Parts: sequence; structure tokens; C-alpha cells
Amino acid sequence: MAVPLHQKIRVGAYVAKQRLKGVERYPLVLMLEPLFRCNLACAGCGKIDYPDAILNQRLSVEQCLEAVDECGAPVVSIAGGEPLLHREIEQVAEGIVARKKFVYLCTNALLMEKKLDRFKPSLFFVWSVHLDGDKEMHDHSVCEEGVYERAVAAIQTAKAAGFRVNINCTLFDGAKPERVAQFFDDVMASGVDGITVSPGYAYERAPDQAHFLNRRKTKELFRDIFKRGDGAKKWSFSQSSLFLDFLAGNQNYHCTPWGNPTRNYFGWQRPCYLLGEGYAKTFTELMTETDWDAYGTGNYEKCADCMVHSGYEATAVMDAVKHPMKALGVALKGVRTDGAWAEEIPLDRQRPAEYVFSRHVEDAMDRLKHEPVRKAG
Repeated sequence: MAVPLHQKIRVGAYVAKQRLKGVERYPLVLMLEPLFRCNLACAGCGKIDYPDAILNQRLSVEQCLEAVDECGAPVVSIAGGEPLLHREIEQVAEGIVARKKFVYLCTNALLMEKKLDRFKPSLFFVWSVHLDGDKEMHDHSVCEEGVYERAVAAIQTAKAAGFRVNINCTLFDGAKPERVAQFFDDVMASGVDGITVSPGYAYERAPDQAHFLNRRKTKELFRDIFKRGDGAKKWSFSQSSLFLDFLAGNQNYHCTPWGNPTRNYFGWQRPCYLLGEGYAKTFTELMTETDWDAYGTGNYEKCADCMVHSGYEATAVMDAVKHPMKALGVALKGVRTDGAWAEEIPLDRQRPAEYVFSRHVEDAMDRLKHEPVRKAG
């Protein structure tokens, strides 16, 4: 079971509590980015395209834990950048675990073995190692040879030390279903606890814009993959069965951008982890003053092709809590891999894209002229 029962119970109870209280919008996973600096430069990444002055910034341990408390989400995904470049990242993780929040520390694993002894195995802690397929696929994705083998070695070391380890896999246009299915077979055979999978999102600043999937290609790809794994039942995913069903084109979901709020150096990112179109100073400001209806597939041109877990997993989880028998049915029978598609969201009323990224960077650079630089390494 990729998601342990105690985690399902705690997250399910949290969602049920919000529903009983009549809360319309609430977070499920805090996307915490303590820094943007990375030791790789992946072609599909839109998180590292900043001047050095910004890449040198980091959130302090206190700022990270304040964000966790302010947000209140039961799960925290520590992303970046490469979190293990943060000098005090183990203190951040320890503080979150002490709050009995579930921590997924996302890493490319290049520093994982070196820093493993700074962390302790826990029911609330998971290593989430970036692997975008087999050796050839992954090394091509991260634009560097040898990364796959180092990541696999780090996974084995972590498992031997008693840690839970997942892999997070992003798939792009051109991915071969048979190779992806074989890759899933291989990682499960290696003892990995679970798989998080998502189609790539077209970051507007990513160097490679040619290999992102549109929604139709995403659905076709995942149907072709899942049919090779008994409707995805062959593998353990750290995601809801209904989200996997959505990827295969069987659910007509709208994005829930507030379900995975992001906190980074700039503040609380509007509207989501993938789009930076403004920043709030507090979580309350993010939730109450963001025009949520302006975003999402069908509402905004930039969101037209998105089917990413950070936008739709929360929707699927909320649907599973509301309709548990539907979720159980997919889990038991497997994801449907043929037949009619769910009705697609029309795009005829979406507003045109706005390109405001540079303004935020310019504002931050102006602020930094008057602040001391805190190194991120």
C-alpha cells in the first residue's frame, strides 16, 4: 500500500472535518519551497530560472515552520530547487514531523546518501526521489549522464536504513507506454514504496517547450500505460485511484488550485505551484483575496492543457471522500483503459494568457538591493 492506512485515516478525517465545518476551500498539501537553487538544470524545469541573487535566498527554519502552522495542511511536500542544498533542511523536516504532518522530501538524490544520517525514519517522513523513467529516459530528462544510477543507489541505501521511499515521475510527450510500464515494474521490484506520477506542465520559462503533453495526449498515454498494468493495479501509487482515473480520461474534474498552496521566497504564490502570477504576504490573504475563478482549465489559457497532480489530486481526494464507493470501485476494478472519454472542459471562454513573471523577479531584485544576502547552500 503506497499510502499507509494511518495516513489515509488522518487525511480523510481532516477532509471530513472541513466538510462538517462547511469550509469551501481548504489546503491538503503545502508545497514548501525553501529555496530555488538546484544542482541540476533540467530542460523541463521552470523553477530555477532566476538571477543568482534570488537563487542565493532561502527560507529560514522558522519561516518554513510558520508556513506549516499558518497553512494547516496535513501533508507537506518540500520541493525546490533541490531541498538538500539547504543547510538546515533536516531541522525543517524534523519540525514538521514533530507536528505530526506527513513530510515528502523531494530530491534528485545527488546529495541523499551524503546527508542521509541527518534524518530519522518516521511514519511521517518519506523520501520522494525524482526519476522520470529508466536510465536513458531519466538522464535525458535531467540533462546529465549518471544521475539515474546515483538516484537508484541512494534509494537502496535509504531503504536499507529503514526509510520509506517513493519516486516521483514526470512524463513528457514522446514517452513510450511500454517503457514506462517496464520502468514501473522495475522500481516496484526494487522495493520502492510507491510511485507519484504526473504529466509535465508547460512552465512558461522552461528551456524546452516542445515536449509538454496536451490533455488528449495525456489521456492516451496513461490509458496505454495503465492497460499494461491491469488498470494500474499492478503498481502502488501514492495517489488516489480517482486521480489515476482522471489521467486516463475517465473523470471530468476541475482544478483545485488552493488544495496545494505554495510558500516560497516570494511569499504565498498565486494561484498555484505551477503558475506564479502574484504573491500574498499571508496564507489567509492568499485564500481570501485570490480570484480563484480566473484560473483553471476553461478559465485561463495557461491552464488549458494542465492535468498535473498539484492541481487535480486535491479534487480527486475530495471526490473520494464524498463518494467513497466510486473510489473503491476504481481501486478494486482498476482504471478503465478503453471506451468513451469523460466530457472535456470547453475552452471557448478562457481568458488570454498574461505574462507577468518578469515583474515579480524585478520587484524581488529591487528589494534585495536593500537586504543582506543569505546564502542558500
